[in-house]
Amino acid sequence: MKQTALFSENNPIGLTQFDSTTLLLNILDLCDSIPVYIVNSAQQVLYWSHGMEELSGLRQEDVVGNFCLSEYAITDVGNNNQEQLVQISGVDGSKIEVKKAVQVLHDKEGVFACGIGLLAVISEPAANGLLPKTASKAAKPELGSQNFHGIISRSPAMRDVFQIIANAAETEATVLVRGESGSGKELVAKAIHDLSARRNAPFLAINCAALSSSLLDSELFGHVRGAFTGAIKDHSGLFQRAHGGTLFLDEVAELPLELQAKLLRVIQERNYIPVGGDRSIDVDVRIVAATHRSLREEVKMGRFREDLMYRLRVVPIFIPPLRERREDISLLIWHFIQMHNADNFRKIEKIDPQAMRVLLDYAWPGNIRELHNVVEYAFAVGRGTTLRWSELPPEFREPRTIEPQAVQNTPLSAGEESAAIRQALEQSNGRVTQAARALGMSRATFWRKRKIYGV
Repeated sequence: MKQTALFSENNPIGLTQFDSTTLLLNILDLCDSIPVYIVNSAQQVLYWSHGMEELSGLRQEDVVGNFCLSEYAITDVGNNNQEQLVQISGVDGSKIEVKKAVQVLHDKEGVFACGIGLLAVISEPAANGLLPKTASKAAKPELGSQNFHGIISRSPAMRDVFQIIANAAETEATVLVRGESGSGKELVAKAIHDLSARRNAPFLAINCAALSSSLLDSELFGHVRGAFTGAIKDHSGLFQRAHGGTLFLDEVAELPLELQAKLLRVIQERNYIPVGGDRSIDVDVRIVAATHRSLREEVKMGRFREDLMYRLRVVPIFIPPLRERREDISLLIWHFIQMHNADNFRKIEKIDPQAMRVLLDYAWPGNIRELHNVVEYAFAVGRGTTLRWSELPPEFREPRTIEPQAVQNTPLSAGEESAAIRQALEQSNGRVTQAARALGMSRATFWRKRKIYGV
């Protein structure tokens, strides 16, 4: 690559007197707020600035070390300075037109080594055509194929889940859905039902943790008149009412042992006896169960029947938590905004960048249910067309105090450092910048260590 006067060996005050690596890192640190990135000759991302995170919605930890998307590719075409117009997906899923300026770098042998890309936003879609991009605007995304039978996602982590759902729906196999609370387990069950041959029959659901053992027995299997005090007439249970369709048993790990035996009989024999009854009732019901616990661990603890576990988990489906599919956060935010916009109480058209950054950095322990509640809170307390940081719940605006012992002068072991990072993230409610500051790290170092430890 041709040197400028600043780098000339004949220039005694040129930049050649400085260590090039240190100089580059300092320059990149200054450029962290603008959309700049570096890829190597194999199109693997070497550097991804915070500005790129904010523009694209792709997080540094998910991008660095992986192959870049085609719109970010930089190739050696014999021209050091290249400019072209490309469209990228923005943080909210919208298409943004940008000018991509590229600098190609070669090694000492003249072989293409890497490329530096700099993006400048030209315009983004709007309802009335193309508008200049402003710092506070975040356009609504088009959901399209990102809605899989009610499950909103564009995350690669969910592609296998969607395929398993589609395949399992073609069979009569019993399905066990496992995922954290609020991750959308009932939506998975409903998708299986809607894609199956039973779609025109009933889909009924019950939370096994919400009722006492006696009430759950009656609700599932029904009872006959006089079975107990207050049973003044026959009652059809969920199994009978779901005949020909699907029954969703949420939190099935909470099912009492005596009812586990009865459920096992229904699955094996396709019949059951109502509470207080003396004759069996034949039933044709597909069961989809769900739990946030490990049934294997429950079996080891003696709280769940092993034979029932194997009957339920013929097809296991694991739903990743929202923190593991961060590409979906902005998509889901806009999905719920559009839902509430339809109520005509308040219409949100954009999200303040500070609010969006806090939402993207949050760990979301309550998953999609918590995210929906946050959007509903903002609609209730705020006014106007912009969702602002001040309209988020208190936990987003009042950072928790991070314990000072998280920062130590003595070197930490890998286990201690990993634990400290987890603690800092938890105590900062998932705010990466605050957690990094508490540990005395730069944001880039914090991301790198999170990737190393898998935090």
